[in-house]
Amino acid sequence: MLLEISIKNFAIIEAISLNFEKGMTVLTGETGAGKSIIIDAMNMMLGARSTTDVIRHGAPKAEIEGLFSIENSRTLQELFDEQGLLLGDEIIIRREILQNGRSVSRVNGQLVNLSVLRSIGQHLVDIHGQHDQEELMRPQLHIQMLDGFGDADFLELKQAYQTNFEAYRNMRKQLLEVKKNQEEHKTRIEMLEFQMAEIESAALKPGEDIKLNQERDKLLNHKHIADTLTNAYTMLDNEEFSSLANVRSAMNDMESLEDYDVEYRELSTSLSESYYILEDVTKRLEDIIEDLDFDGNRLMQIENRLDLIHAITRKYGGNVDDVLLYFAKITEEYNLLTGNNLSSDDMEAELKKLEMSLIDLASQLSSARHKLAKQLETEIQQELKDLYMEKAQFQVQFTNAKFSREGNETVEFYISTNPGEDFKPLVKVASGGELSRLMLAIKSAFSRKEGKTSIVFDEVDTGVSGRVAQAIAQKIHKIGQHGQVLAISHLPQVIAIADYQFFIEKISDEYSTVSTVRLLTLEERVEEVAKMLAGENVTDAALTQARELLQSKEK
Repeated sequence: MLLEISIKNFAIIEAISLNFEKGMTVLTGETGAGKSIIIDAMNMMLGARSTTDVIRHGAPKAEIEGLFSIENSRTLQELFDEQGLLLGDEIIIRREILQNGRSVSRVNGQLVNLSVLRSIGQHLVDIHGQHDQEELMRPQLHIQMLDGFGDADFLELKQAYQTNFEAYRNMRKQLLEVKKNQEEHKTRIEMLEFQMAEIESAALKPGEDIKLNQERDKLLNHKHIADTLTNAYTMLDNEEFSSLANVRSAMNDMESLEDYDVEYRELSTSLSESYYILEDVTKRLEDIIEDLDFDGNRLMQIENRLDLIHAITRKYGGNVDDVLLYFAKITEEYNLLTGNNLSSDDMEAELKKLEMSLIDLASQLSSARHKLAKQLETEIQQELKDLYMEKAQFQVQFTNAKFSREGNETVEFYISTNPGEDFKPLVKVASGGELSRLMLAIKSAFSRKEGKTSIVFDEVDTGVSGRVAQAIAQKIHKIGQHGQVLAISHLPQVIAIADYQFFIEKISDEYSTVSTVRLLTLEERVEEVAKMLAGENVTDAALTQARELLQSKEK
């Protein structure tokens, strides 16, 4: 529910603040006083597109701020969680429209973009104006209006259908693209297939050529390596002359001198470390020499493998790693041309599965939608009766159509305004007054279904009078009993039935024009209603009638 709205420097509004309660509130005043401006400001607060034209002349920016109270709303909670926003018992929305064309939006103090603001706003307030009646005249929007009457199960079914439809559409598009590519790039695909097969058959490993060349060089220089290692071993430990034995003797001699001088001890320690290092080297040399053997077969294998690698690298790259990089590149290109690792046969099979699922979900959606239509027809029929259109008949008609996001059928509202007449499209039959009542009937039926607790009616009572005006007044008031209704009206019947009345007036001097607003007392309301009944010259009869209208509301 909207608790308060503050507007600064918006059009002819300098600064106003309105506090709202549950029930029905009307905004009244002369034409051009600024009633619709307040609704425009509310629209922009909830995410409507803005222009710098709305900024009051001479002001740096326009500001709109609203305070809402929130009852348990799973939809809003999910939306806030998704955006990383905190949701408490109240929501504060603030929007600033700057002279440079930018706008700044905040929800509970956190910056949000316009799409997020719009998503939140549509769950808080439903603003119904003249354009909503225009929606009734656009048959392509009727299906969305009908679906809005559905419950959570229906919306879940529709979401499942739309998810399946998008998957089907994307797969179909992808398959067509693959087939097109396969035809247009047939030669390229065949070449890529050949290259990939050739490289794959080589079974290359990263850095393989470097390792094999090292091993080949080792085998080719076997004699030199063996002679050098043997000579090194002989120099270290030989029966005739052993460097290791000499070092060991020197180590033992130095150990006997350790107690005589610190320097001797240090020399002894260094000599001991050197001996053990040389001993370890000698042992390793012995082990290597024992295992050292020339493998002519291995050399032949390496030579053959290197010949294959050289043939591949000459053709595709500088070394093995370059070839593997090229292989990854052409594999990616091949996948793009042929459909991301899926063959056209696989994709056709998947498309068929999605198609069968789509047909099944479309049938379920159609069945649920037809049941929904019957409920809506019954509801609208009763609402029209309350609005003195008891002879009118409302009907939802379905026509088979191509599969789309909305299903495989179209919806259009039909009406018969007089007994014995055939049903005709709403767009061809309804007059302005009938259209107002029909839209109000739909809105009244939907208000019991929607989670929104605030509904705004912007002059929906245009083109009606007398008992119809009274019926409309009662209908709007009844909607307000489910939550909160704000209405702009020029009809005394509507104004009198409201629980609260704000009066907006325009004050001008030679320098500026300003809109002001105030909450009227009961006596002030009597006078305003009397003016609407009798004009500026308020008679006693008009005052009496105004009091009767206001009192009848209390009954």
